[in-house]
Amino acid sequence: MTSEELLALLAALGHAQRLRVIAELAGGRMYVSELARRLGVSRPLLYMHLERLETAGLVAGRLELSPDGKALKYYELAPFDVRLNADTILAALGGEQPDGKGTST
Repeated sequence: MTSEELLALLAALGHAQRLRVIAELAGGRMYVSELARRLGVSRPLLYMHLERLETAGLVAGRLELSPDGKALKYYELAPFDVRLNADTILAALGGEQPDGKGTST
């Protein structure tokens, strides 16, 4: 994981509404309109949160056609296991120290 990927993950998890999205999707995949109703948010706002979660690799979206031909965007949780410690951060930084210099030997 790069430092950019780590920051995207932390930013995605650092918002109460996005945590609620994850909690809802833990029960199974659902389409955007249903998810928006359950969360009590507008679809445009939900799409913004879903985009952040998808960029971080926490959810995956897929467009599907319903039996009546209507296009529905479904989202589901992507498999993830978040572990954060000093080693995770050092690996993300590629061994760089906070001052931008490499590790000393």
